[in-house]
Amino acid sequence: MLLLNSESNPVNNNTNDNDKVVEITNLDFYFGSGALKKQILFDINLTLKKGEVVIMKGPSGSGKTTLLTLMGALRSSSHGSLKVFGKELVNGKDKLLIETRCNIGYIFQAHNLLKSLTARQNVQMSIELHNHISSKEAKLRSIEMLNAVGLGDHINYYPENLSGGQKQRVAIARALVSHPKMVLADEPTAALDSKSGRDVVDIMENLAKNQGCTILIVTHDDRILDVAERIIELEDGHLISNLSEL
Repeated sequence: MLLLNSESNPVNNNTNDNDKVVEITNLDFYFGSGALKKQILFDINLTLKKGEVVIMKGPSGSGKTTLLTLMGALRSSSHGSLKVFGKELVNGKDKLLIETRCNIGYIFQAHNLLKSLTARQNVQMSIELHNHISSKEAKLRSIEMLNAVGLGDHINYYPENLSGGQKQRVAIARALVSHPKMVLADEPTAALDSKSGRDVVDIMENLAKNQGCTILIVTHDDRILDVAERIIELEDGHLISNLSEL
């Protein structure tokens, strides 16, 4: 496994353009304006390839979640270049950002499950964003995905009746059910014990690999580093290059 972060890696330089899911060049990001304007990300250069698993590490406040949300088209920057699925998102229009988000699965620490919906309904809600899929097909896919993450006997459970690990499995099912091109996970194991954390990461890795999508995991959890093909580190808004073997 390599610890690396940017185009300085010869593997990245040889990547076919069709294999580039994310391509970031000289990206800066600022919060606020005028006297309150503060730079959060500095000259980020990074490529994520189709089908690879990448972990992003770094201290709290280093800009990891900000970079994740930019790659996920949840916010937009106006400095540098950020291409996702070959489309430039810097200064991107709302329509483009929405279209991009439809091809990305999101998994967050807090699960973000709707309490009023069952496990199946929470997962199905993600598919219903795609107009070409019928409600019947969406329901069948949701049940199939919950079976795949080991919750086939919990499809009608509400979040309050699920453990932390089970809720995270529902979140994984919701992220993967529409077969996204990329999965972005922000601290997916932070609230879980060692076994539950390992279980959800293994499920996420296996299911996503079977679907052929790219996975980026932001984490402080050193117990799951072995799932990554690459580890990138962010500190004070800067990506740190390190080509040493782990």
